[in-house]
Amino acid sequence: SLVWAARPGMLFQKHRDRSLHPLDLSWVFGYNSSLAVHSLMDGQHRVLLYVSSHTVVIHDILRSRQFHMQGHTNVISCLCVSEDKRWVATADRGPDPLIIVWDSYSGVPVRTIFESHSEDGLCAIAISQDAKYLVTISAATVQKVCVWRWTLPTEKPVCSTELKPEFGYQDYVIFNPQNPHEFVSNSKTQVIFYLWVRQSQLWDENTALLLSPQTFKCLVGQFSQSVFHFNNTQALTGTSAGKLVVWDMDNPRTLPEELPAKPHGVTATKVVSMQKDSLTVLTVLESYIVTGDVKGQVKFYDGQLLLLTIYSHDQVGPLRSISFSTILHDPLSALPGSTQPFLTSWSDSSNSVSLTLNRNFILSTSDATMFHVATDSTNFERIMKEAKKAVNAIACHPEEPYVAVGSHCGLLKVWEYKQTQYLVSRIFTEAGIQCLSYDPEGHFLAAGFTDGSVYILDAISLQSICEEFQFSKSPVTHISFSHDSKYLATADENYSVTVYQRVLQDGSRCWEHLAGLESHYKPIRSILFGVHPDSNEPRLLSLGEDRQLVEYDLKSSIKDHLVVTHRDRLEQAAVPLCLTWYPQLGTESFFLTANNCYKMKLYNTTTKMCRKTLLGPTYGSPLEKIQILPRTSSADPQQHYLVYITKDKVGLQMLPVDGNPHKSSAYICHPDGASDFAISHDGRYIFTAGGKERTFMKWKVNLPALDAAAFLGGEDLIPFYNLLDGGREGKFFRELEDYFYYVQLCSQGIQTLESRQVSTHIPLEEIPSVMRAIGFYPSEEEIEDMISEVKFSKYADTGEEVTEINLENFIKLYINHRPALGLSMKTIQRAFQALGYDNKKGDKVIDRGDFLSLLQCRGEQMTEDELAECLTTLLGRRPRRGGSELDTCESTGAAALTEEEIPAEITAEIFVSDILGLPIAE
Repeated sequence: SLVWAARPGMLFQKHRDRSLHPLDLSWVFGYNSSLAVHSLMDGQHRVLLYVSSHTVVIHDILRSRQFHMQGHTNVISCLCVSEDKRWVATADRGPDPLIIVWDSYSGVPVRTIFESHSEDGLCAIAISQDAKYLVTISAATVQKVCVWRWTLPTEKPVCSTELKPEFGYQDYVIFNPQNPHEFVSNSKTQVIFYLWVRQSQLWDENTALLLSPQTFKCLVGQFSQSVFHFNNTQALTGTSAGKLVVWDMDNPRTLPEELPAKPHGVTATKVVSMQKDSLTVLTVLESYIVTGDVKGQVKFYDGQLLLLTIYSHDQVGPLRSISFSTILHDPLSALPGSTQPFLTSWSDSSNSVSLTLNRNFILSTSDATMFHVATDSTNFERIMKEAKKAVNAIACHPEEPYVAVGSHCGLLKVWEYKQTQYLVSRIFTEAGIQCLSYDPEGHFLAAGFTDGSVYILDAISLQSICEEFQFSKSPVTHISFSHDSKYLATADENYSVTVYQRVLQDGSRCWEHLAGLESHYKPIRSILFGVHPDSNEPRLLSLGEDRQLVEYDLKSSIKDHLVVTHRDRLEQAAVPLCLTWYPQLGTESFFLTANNCYKMKLYNTTTKMCRKTLLGPTYGSPLEKIQILPRTSSADPQQHYLVYITKDKVGLQMLPVDGNPHKSSAYICHPDGASDFAISHDGRYIFTAGGKERTFMKWKVNLPALDAAAFLGGEDLIPFYNLLDGGREGKFFRELEDYFYYVQLCSQGIQTLESRQVSTHIPLEEIPSVMRAIGFYPSEEEIEDMISEVKFSKYADTGEEVTEINLENFIKLYINHRPALGLSMKTIQRAFQALGYDNKKGDKVIDRGDFLSLLQCRGEQMTEDELAECLTTLLGRRPRRGGSELDTCESTGAAALTEEEIPAEITAEIFVSDILGLPIAE
């Protein structure tokens, strides 16, 4: 009904209730400049359609409004729009690619095609003039061309064919406007014409369509785009040499009932030299041929390729697309009260011949700029200029609604995000911007660059307040101010931390370099300023992939000497990825980390002791960065939230963290990788940077929606029961109960005749036994962490130690500590890759003697008796006292085991199935 009743211009009129989602996409900045931009409406409603990452954006420029059509999980790789601008078809490239047809009037997806090209997705798509058919070309090595009747509810194409690799990578396709059964595609070197009739019949006319310089005794160049001539007897292809190849097609061009023995002939009859500059865009408008080139020129030709007029301006770069308005109109005038914060106009006199055309058009360039061109006045109006390289840096002002964004092209822009108004920008030509940070008072904006330089700028004007610093020899990856704005710290790709200090010099305060230190031996993941608990002095920490947390003594540090007070190893095997201060929810103070095993850990800020291990959000990839959400004035003062990004998602997590999966939610923000995020000072908005996608997004926070989701997920242990195999009524839970109460029997003595004390608790020292019995095999350090977690859980509040645990708390402990994704064969195989060698068969193996030696002499070392007990239990026999014996460690001797028990060469599969006795997943 929404589609049936929809009319042009109604999209922004309908009320959209977004209260159902904890995060709502509010605005998209930037777009994919490699794809076309389409003009949907002109005149009083200047509405554009373009692609940003995985989102289709319909943007009302004059009224500063956006509508987002979301449905793809991968970056959109191609799109097309019907002649009447109503139907929009998009496709993506990546795992599980989709084709989606949208109604641009209502914003509703009317058709989704799954498993269209399951290998690599799509690289080109087109829609027929009558809007009934789609043609798609896959992005696979062996490309597949399919024709779809998208108006019918079928998942199979009408017809399809595979292309030979020698045809080149076909990346452009278009229908014949006068015949939906005919279309053309081209690669850089070849053009293919197609004719289809019915199911499974698709003919590609591919003979003699490879042109060489000898064909017409001139340099043809690489093909860019192809179109059918409006006379229906010819086709045209633009080239990088500024030429048009004219293809003549034999008559008649009518559809036969059956495919002929030979398709209609297509012959390259001539190559017309149009200009010296490369042609990048070629299209047909009514009875005109229109070209666009690398110098930003738009030229109109008649059917005989005679030049009619030129539209050009020196501010316009290489053209990527030209889109004409659909209506005839009077000259444009801005609406009263409309905001046009980023519009810039120029006029240019073009040498033109009389052209009876009154349709304005939109230009998009490969350097991420859009222009509106009025054909009656040759007025070029720049409506958007975005980053043309990766956007990795983003920061929010601590007091004002400003967001600063930096890209690798050196462009630094500041936006007022409530009204979405562009404020100021600066271009750095020497290097790209890698990271940004405002100081807590909002006076300074610090920027770290890809060449290792650091700039400290005025937060309003973006002018440098001092000379740039150049103390890093590699890109600066992190930058942060202390709470009192006296220190600035950076981290770079050389694993070094550098500190700058604000000092009083000649009566005024200025910044100077204090000291630097190569404090890690693997990439630094976080630098974090805090405040010492017993003073107001700044505290600086850095966390690296080397698992080291390093704390620095800034007060004792002097020029060129950065003092380290503590080095603590936080993880045994996992890699910590991010770090933040945890809100003061009790008497004890913590900082929070997240690792690559989907675990979050709380550490005491003073002792650095791990106090709690918790299951973190599991949305396809581990947490990359985390921050505490600032509290809004209307929020519950006792409730806190955590903001995080994973590889491709942004999410919210309710605090305190307890492993409940219903307390978190996440949404795809940048499928090709989220590089950074920032939070507005009032906690109402989150901004995510898309890295190489060259976009960033504004998300509106809706905390009641997350609270409701957590409430609906159940209270107490209900969410945790659902994480067990089979749930509360399943076999696994019953086995756990049996083990739990069996331990009580053992602790009181199996053979005792005394009255038994029925209890709901077991001693803490029995935790490892029950964990192993139900299939979780923690290391000794993990066992120590589990016992300490329970033992000291009430110590800060009561001063007493806990000596036993009940079933409910044991279930939480198990769920939070067990591997988040279960046992993985890949983990064992990686270990064998590192420790083993290639045998004669090419398998990775570990020698039997080395295997036994490693268990006794490396890592958490096992004694000879422990090893003997474990192996004999696993192999189902008792140690033999006589006969053939095998030394398990040459230096110490070992338990006696026959050679038949363990093979001389052990593979990962033998270790898992024959020694551990675990099943290997198919």
